[in-house]
Amino acid sequence: MTDPAGITMAERKRRLVAGELTESALQLLVSKGFEAVTVDEITTAAGVSKRTFFRYFESKEDVVVQFLAEMGTRIHAELAARPIAEPPSVAWRHAVWVPIAACGDHADRALRVVQLILRTPALRSRFLERQVQWHRDLTAQVARRHDLDPDRDLYPRMAAGMALTAFNTVLQCWSDSDGAADPADLTDRAFAVIIPGLDSRT
Repeated sequence: MTDPAGITMAERKRRLVAGELTESALQLLVSKGFEAVTVDEITTAAGVSKRTFFRYFESKEDVVVQFLAEMGTRIHAELAARPIAEPPSVAWRHAVWVPIAACGDHADRALRVVQLILRTPALRSRFLERQVQWHRDLTAQVARRHDLDPDRDLYPRMAAGMALTAFNTVLQCWSDSDGAADPADLTDRAFAVIIPGLDSRT
């Protein structure tokens, strides 16, 4: 059985459970600290079993990192949707800004989770591991946009690397400022540095 959007009831239930688990975990981890919270506490708060928890996540690290991991998918989707004739720096700035702006829409909660990830070695390591795949996917996307060979031409890898560095820098500066810095201004300043490199193909 599916709804008008084509989502099955099973998928709707899966998303609901995953959302409840994520929300329960984030609330506990932000309030108590990563090391102080156990999977048992998360499942109790969410009202599910440990078996259910491990059906959705491999570890409590994965619950938290998922909050930011989805940003990689969003960056890729936004870049793919930009007009081919658009200057690369404009396309990249938009693609990176969309997920950062989404954080700004829930600034207090998002900031605490970003700080938790960036200030907890285990979480930061997991987040950076995810970004390895982001880089591969974005490199392939850039290669397609510019009809380049990602294995021989350096530009796709370099462009993806510069954009992700800008993304990470904005998150880090926003976190360090405890939310005082404006993410839009940080994004503009970060891209001002890398525009020449991004637009070097034009």
